[in-house]
Amino acid sequence: MSLVVLKLGGSVVTDKDEPETVDDDGLAAAADAVASLAASGQVVVVHGGGSFGHHHAADHGVSSETGTHDAVGVRAIHDAMKRLNDAVLDALAARDVPALPVHPLSAGARTADGSLSLPLAATETMLAEGFVPVLHGDVIAHAGEGATIVSGDDLVVSLASGLDADRVGLCSTVPGVLDTDGDVIPEITAFEDAADALGGSESTDVTGGMAAKVRKLLALGAPAHVFGPDGLSAFVAGESPGTVIRGE
Repeated sequence: MSLVVLKLGGSVVTDKDEPETVDDDGLAAAADAVASLAASGQVVVVHGGGSFGHHHAADHGVSSETGTHDAVGVRAIHDAMKRLNDAVLDALAARDVPALPVHPLSAGARTADGSLSLPLAATETMLAEGFVPVLHGDVIAHAGEGATIVSGDDLVVSLASGLDADRVGLCSTVPGVLDTDGDVIPEITAFEDAADALGGSESTDVTGGMAAKVRKLLALGAPAHVFGPDGLSAFVAGESPGTVIRGE
């Protein structure tokens, strides 16, 4: 049975301009897509923080690089993400998708060098028992830093590689990886294919963003598709919307 890892960007399922506000239309379309995928194979969902996690993270000065030892702040960020996770789970349940939460704060950690350790036994067992695991961007214990942010993109890479996914989809408000003219690059098989548009320097990777995402996705053993909401139905149908990233 094929396995798909699908990431729903926070900007797809929330209104990023209004704190803790779900984008009902965006979430409905995303839930429809997940329901279709779940009907034909195994699927793991990851969603971003959008207007839920990001506001609280900013309030408490926490990022992927800057940590905190303030348990109150950690809980504020995590609780906001759980509220969004509940909304996603409810939307999936309304479509008879047997979705269950997996909270990264309780499941994983970062080592002192920043590497993500995400044990997958629970996720694997959920899949084997017919459930759809739903993970999300979160705060996570980080050796030497207290707790930092783990992004949905990092979770996708760990899940796709650890579970040997057949396909990976990353849906955001961007229609794909864009070239210097603002047009979608159809396929990337090496970082050099998009280096001019992404900025080839290592400093670009340190800040995250699309360059770091492309580097990580190239290392996967499965094709990864980066597309906008308009490409969801095509991805579900097995097509290649947006940009397909596959390492050679």
